[in-house]
Amino acid sequence: KPLAPEVELDTIAKQTPGFTGADIENLVNEAAILAARGNKRAIGMFEFQEAVERVIAGPERRSRLINEHEKRIIAYHEAGHALVQHLLENTDPVHKVSIVSRGMMGGYTMTLPEDDRTMYSKSKFEDELAAMLGGRVAEQCVFGDVTTGASNDLQRATKIARSMVTEYGMSEVLGQRTFGQKDELIFLGREISEQRDYSEEVATQIDREIKAIIDRAYARALEIIETSRDKLDRLAAMLIEKETIDHADLRAVIDGGGVASAEAATV
Repeated sequence: KPLAPEVELDTIAKQTPGFTGADIENLVNEAAILAARGNKRAIGMFEFQEAVERVIAGPERRSRLINEHEKRIIAYHEAGHALVQHLLENTDPVHKVSIVSRGMMGGYTMTLPEDDRTMYSKSKFEDELAAMLGGRVAEQCVFGDVTTGASNDLQRATKIARSMVTEYGMSEVLGQRTFGQKDELIFLGREISEQRDYSEEVATQIDREIKAIIDRAYARALEIIETSRDKLDRLAAMLIEKETIDHADLRAVIDGGGVASAEAATV
């Protein structure tokens, strides 16, 4: 496929971890179709970016009608994710934040890993958990209420916290051991069952430790958002106006003290 000179293959590679050969073929074909629709002779970075997001999250749903209040909630939710993600040391850089619906998502925050990684540290898990909960924390702080928008965030956070406790021995309370023996369907690589090798008392301890890990992550996100509320407001205002912001916009607001062109809405 003909590629435009500005195409950055390293950036595309960072956005597509775990893609199979078929996934990449689908991605390139989708980008080529978008370029053809735009009467272009070569595939540009814009087409690749749009194709990546289509393959991962689905096509844009700009026709979806949302009221202004819901739009503000989504903007603050994604701004909360982006703010915490950007300010913590062990998280991947934020590449793009959008409140344009894709698939089943009302908005999304896209990150770019800086390098290939096969091992994850406890501190990275803890920072990533705080970033996942940043959206829920922002909703609570700004609106005094929470919505269903954090359901996927909570599912992911719970899964990571459980893995930290039961698979990676990252719990000081439960020590350096694993819990549960998983049987897998070898050829499909899918988990089909788990055999308990621990008592009900230990199961209760596992649940308590998972809750403690998530509660600590929530507290960290809350501290960041409360101390950087002005930046949260500016990010949300920029999202409401522009709908999509990139890494440069994010840095201008958070690191450079830049002000969004739209006034932050008062709550």
